Amino acid sequence: MAKILSQDEIDALLNTVSSGEDVDEQFAEQDESFRSVVAYDFKHPNRVSKDQIRNIENIHDNFAGHLGSSLSTITRAMVDIHLVSVDQITYSEFLMSLANPSCTYTVDIDPLNGASIIDFNPTLCFLFIDRMFGGVGKILETDRELTGIEKSVMTKIANKVFEELGLAWSHIETLEFKQVGFETNPQFVQIIPPGETVIVISFQLKMLGSSGLLTICYPYVTLEPLVDKLSLQQWTDATKKGKRDDDAKRIQDSIRKVEMKITANLGETILTLRDFMRLQIGDIIVIDRKVNDPIEVKVNGRGKFIAKPGLHTKFRACEIAGIYTE
Repeated sequence: MAKILSQDEIDALLNTVSSGEDVDEQFAEQDESFRSVVAYDFKHPNRVSKDQIRNIENIHDNFAGHLGSSLSTITRAMVDIHLVSVDQITYSEFLMSLANPSCTYTVDIDPLNGASIIDFNPTLCFLFIDRMFGGVGKILETDRELTGIEKSVMTKIANKVFEELGLAWSHIETLEFKQVGFETNPQFVQIIPPGETVIVISFQLKMLGSSGLLTICYPYVTLEPLVDKLSLQQWTDATKKGKRDDDAKRIQDSIRKVEMKITANLGETILTLRDFMRLQIGDIIVIDRKVNDPIEVKVNGRGKFIAKPGLHTKFRACEIAGIYTE
């Protein structure tokens, strides 16, 4: 049997229908709030904030530009490097992402108490090796470990990467990257427990129409002393300081190249034109200074120093004794 609505129920139903737009807006607001919710995995927490990640991106974006120029000089070919991603994952996930065999360097970061990993994709390795031996940068389709000679070639490339990394981090901290190990099987590289958080930076290198991946892995425990310095304010202040230091050095280098004329004035006298025309070999000209009197040293015609005349080995010289004052 159908239920008969009372007058109060009918009025309530009509009011609901008339205010349907408000209901829709309410549900839309709730839906929007649900969309802004981001899932958080307590097993894999993000230990580095978004601002700090952006600063790490800035550091390694600058690193990519400088490294590209350095490798272009070494390989005598245009090397283009792009920052692909900066991720926070576990160490075990990072190891599983590497190819086997690989070209993996374990790097000690001084003065930090920890190590990092720099991995060259096999495709990238053979690309560099072929080019360094005079080839056109052909990629070898083979799964094998590097020979001793090939490792020596890649070490030269890796050392340039270590050098540019140190320069890239110099705005934050003075760091020195040193190779402490080399492995072709990444599963043997155990620098931290598998569940520890790492920051992985991936780059794509392009050369002569071919490309490969370069990957840098920083354990969080290694970078932990620098985390506070990666804040936006710290990065801005360090960048300004580095810029001021660079400008000062550039100005000093420019000044050092300026040529200046330096003269030592032993003395002066006044002669008439008649006496000057009568001068002969052996004549003596009396000047206005005694032997032990200091002499004036001029820089570009202006008095600058007081000096004592003498000899240095077989050359006539003067020893600076003070600042010239008029």
